[in-house]
Amino acid sequence: MSGGAAILVRGAGVAGLVTAVTLAERGAKVTLAEAGSRIGSGASWMAGGMLAPWCEAADAPREVTEHSLGSLSWWRSHVPDVESNGSLVLAPARDTAEITRFGRRTSHFEEIGAEEIARLEPDLAGRFSRGLFFPEEGHLDPRKALPALADRLVRLGGRLLLDQADMPASAGFDYIVDCTGLRAREALGTLRGVRGEMILLRCRDVSLHRPVRMLHPRIPVYIVPRADHLFMVGATMVESENAGPMTLRSMSELMNAAWVLHPGFAEAEIIEMGTGLRPSYPDNMPLVTQEGRTVFVNGMFRHGYLLSPWLAARAADLIFG
Repeated sequence: MSGGAAILVRGAGVAGLVTAVTLAERGAKVTLAEAGSRIGSGASWMAGGMLAPWCEAADAPREVTEHSLGSLSWWRSHVPDVESNGSLVLAPARDTAEITRFGRRTSHFEEIGAEEIARLEPDLAGRFSRGLFFPEEGHLDPRKALPALADRLVRLGGRLLLDQADMPASAGFDYIVDCTGLRAREALGTLRGVRGEMILLRCRDVSLHRPVRMLHPRIPVYIVPRADHLFMVGATMVESENAGPMTLRSMSELMNAAWVLHPGFAEAEIIEMGTGLRPSYPDNMPLVTQEGRTVFVNGMFRHGYLLSPWLAARAADLIFG
C-alpha cells in the first residue's frame, strides 16, 4: 500500500488524533470523523495528561512501560507546552508505607526527603518527610494538546469532520481505522468501561511544578498543575460503567486529597467536575487488530496519552506494511 492511501479514521479522542496525524505523516490522505460536536468529547478530555511510564509500572503490566518510553519525546515534538519536570509521589504521614510499596514495583526514581521535596516544590516545604521523584517523566494539558494535534492534521492536508456519527465507510477509502472506544463494542465484544473522575480546581494560593501522586491504600489520587493556577485532581480508575454524575464519596475523596497535599486548596474554586468511561479489555492492555480493511485501535484503559504514539505506529505498519 502506497503512502497516498485514502484513510478514514473514526473517533477524535487521543487515539484517533494521534493515529490520524501518524498516518498523515506517512503520506496518507486522512479524513478524521468525530461523532461529537468537538474533538476529545469522551474520556480524553477528562484525562490528567501524565506521561509517566515509570509510575504506571506500579500497577500496570511491564509492557505498558516498555511501549511508552518514547511517548514524552513524541508529544514534545508534536504539540506545544509539554512539561518535562518529572513526577512526585507522596503519601500522608499515616500511609508512608505505601511509598515503600510503590518503590518496590517501580524504577527510575530517586528517594528523597523533606529538604529535596521543598526544593522541588517550595509550597510543600515542611509538609512531607519522604517521597519518590521520577525525573524522566512529564505531563501535558489534554485541552491544549488535542486541538494542537487537530491543527497539525489539517496542516498535513487532512480533513477533520465533526458531527459525523455515520460517515460512510464506502466513500472511496482504502482503509478504515476505528478509534471510537466503547462505541466499537458491537465489533469488539470484550470491551468494558472503566470510570474515571476528575475535579478541576483554581487555587491562587498554591503553585506546583509537576504532577503529584498522593498514595492511599484504597485509591491513589493525582494532582496535575495546569496554567492559570488550575489543578486537575483525578482518581486513577474506578471499576464501574456508570457514566453518571460524580458521587459525593468520590468528590470528597478527591477534594480531601488536594487539601491533605496543601491546606491552601481549602479555598480553591471548583471550576468543573466530570466523569468519563475509558474503554478497556479484560487484561487492561490496548490492542491494534484488523478485520479486512478495518483496523481497530482500542482498549486504552488509563494509558491513552502514554500508549497512543506506539499504537498509532503499529496501526500505520499494518496499513503500509
